[in-house]
Amino acid sequence: MRFLRFLVAGIVLAAALALLPFSFHAERLLETATRVEGSQAETVRNELADRFRSPFVDRVVLVALGLPAADSDEGAEALGMIVAALKAQNGVSGVVSYLDLRDSVFLGRNGGTYILVGLASTDVPVESLVPGLHTLAISLEGQLKSRYPAVKLELTGEIPLNFDIRMASANDVRRSESLIIPATLGLLLVAFGSLMAALIPLAVGQLAIAATLAITGFLAHRWHLSILVQNLATMLGLGLGIDYGLLMVSRFREAISTGLSGPEASLIAARQAGRTLLISASTVCIGFLALLTVPISEIRSIGIAGFLVAGLSVLLTNTLVPAVLALLGRRIDMGRLPFAPKLDAHRTLYTGVRWRRWGKVIVAHPWIALVLAGTPLLMLALQVRHLDTSVPQGDWLPQSAESVHALHTLEHMDRGAIVESLRLIVELPNDSIAQTDAGWNALDGLTKRLASDPRSDRVISITTIAEGNRSSLPGLSRETRRTLLSSDGRAALVEILPTGSVSLRDQVDWVRELRKTGAPALTGVSGATLLVGGIPALNADYETIIRDHFPSVMGLVVVGTFLALLCGFRSIFVAIKAIALNLFSVAASFGALVLVFQDGYGSRFLGVPGGTGSIFPLVPIVTFAIVFGLSMDYEVFLVARVLEARRSGLNELEAIPEGMARTAGLITSAAAIMIVVFAAFTFGGFLVVKMIGFTLAVAVLIDATVVRIIIGPALLRLAGDWNWWPGGLDKSKI
Repeated sequence: MRFLRFLVAGIVLAAALALLPFSFHAERLLETATRVEGSQAETVRNELADRFRSPFVDRVVLVALGLPAADSDEGAEALGMIVAALKAQNGVSGVVSYLDLRDSVFLGRNGGTYILVGLASTDVPVESLVPGLHTLAISLEGQLKSRYPAVKLELTGEIPLNFDIRMASANDVRRSESLIIPATLGLLLVAFGSLMAALIPLAVGQLAIAATLAITGFLAHRWHLSILVQNLATMLGLGLGIDYGLLMVSRFREAISTGLSGPEASLIAARQAGRTLLISASTVCIGFLALLTVPISEIRSIGIAGFLVAGLSVLLTNTLVPAVLALLGRRIDMGRLPFAPKLDAHRTLYTGVRWRRWGKVIVAHPWIALVLAGTPLLMLALQVRHLDTSVPQGDWLPQSAESVHALHTLEHMDRGAIVESLRLIVELPNDSIAQTDAGWNALDGLTKRLASDPRSDRVISITTIAEGNRSSLPGLSRETRRTLLSSDGRAALVEILPTGSVSLRDQVDWVRELRKTGAPALTGVSGATLLVGGIPALNADYETIIRDHFPSVMGLVVVGTFLALLCGFRSIFVAIKAIALNLFSVAASFGALVLVFQDGYGSRFLGVPGGTGSIFPLVPIVTFAIVFGLSMDYEVFLVARVLEARRSGLNELEAIPEGMARTAGLITSAAAIMIVVFAAFTFGGFLVVKMIGFTLAVAVLIDATVVRIIIGPALLRLAGDWNWWPGGLDKSKI
């Protein structure tokens, strides 16, 4: 049996080490673009790619400043040089500028101009073409500087912005790890008092992260996976891996301090802590599996990353760690700090005299404990009623990025809307837009109607490019026709550039208004259809899908967790109580999120002065799934030890303080590490991750202090023997 345990541990270690080199390449395979499967925004993109064969399905904007006006001869010459170089660049599928259309939309109010550059790539994500374009822009800028010293060429648009977000995400991970690892090592040293014991949980976390990134890198060849995998794998890998390793090492040290040999203590730790970890990890995995039901690439990516990191953490802890502990034996105390007590048979670690005394106070006054602890949490939880899950207003993009600077330049040129335009595909049932007057007039009427809307700055369609004259179509370039007209002539692209006064919230409302009105009312043609795409439409679809799927995700998480706890403890009350307390913790953490980020109380300390006014739609559904599983960890740790004490013969008044004495110190240490891990991500530049890190840190803080140390034990005391119904207290389970 011992040989088999070491064989399994060896196989797991070999597999983890084999995956390690692949983890370094995962970042370049992950995407920052958001994909909402089956949405109208995604359908518009697919239509433009497949039916129109537009060269501008994916596009970037090259912003040019410091050149002569584009409508002058000298400016046209400089612009022509830039356009020629862009057309020769690998991956560029189309280029359009003032030289092509002579449209004032390309002329900024401060003398600048911009060029639309279409991208196409079959082998790699289009984001990977951005560095080449950036290099080209620098080269062109250098060539033009001798004549125009103030020239500045910068890239922006959805794709460059996504690329820079990827870079910001990677930098956040590296910065956070540099803060987290020394801090967690310090906390582990305080918890264990020895360097060897502290290094084992840290190693589990690092191996779980590396293996998760490697596996997601392989999966990214088949599925679209988000760059958030990198942040979440690091955040949860350090949190869960260290958490699980901490529990296993603690149980081993507790066993070996009684005089057992290394293999004997390892076996006891694996049996007692291993079962607890399986129950705990199963509740975490359930939350992440529920996220796979949401058809949004970012959320599914988080679900995959979370499931992998939780599963790998518990696998490493239940196989590799016991084998290492068996080999170490009493050498687990190597590198003991001067203040740390020695392991000996007369001292059991984590007995927690003070925690036992505290437990006796709670079981003596359970109702007082519930009222005093529950009231402030209830007040905090009530703030969740004001939660606004629309896309936050303001400038939350990483300010150091070139694409963000270029976007601001476009806005100063009064042309920022080119990045956030609405892209409408209008299809007529019978008349060809290109070949019949009826079809042409219907599209022209729609274009003029949209242009008359005060929210429109410009409306661009085939009729505006042809200046309302269908006979001008043959004179337009093939590139222009493919961009604005389908190959069969029955569908057309209409692009709306909103005015600068139209906020993100207003753009989303406009998308919904257009969809509700419908093509027949807008064109006057019965049977006409309308699809609305672009970034505002993507935001609208994103919000709608999350709102529609949130209840089902909650239901799956709650039901799945209930069944997992019921199987683990064979107690209905324990399962119901744990779920109720978790919902309470989640609501309270959401309330803190609303107060700090949405309302702005103290948000300046997190680099978000004035608050955000709303919360990214992604944050509540993801943090609910994560918090629900993480909060269950400490509930499982505590209840498992109380049940163990009851089965050993103690009554409820004695078992609860004993369970707290055995776990409260462990829970405090584990929670402190998790809070440090999550809080480190609140100081990065990625606002979504900042919000997630804050919510998780607050949830763990609330859960490990007020909920598990006061409210949970008080409820256990009030329930008495009903805690263990119908499974009972079968002593054979000790």
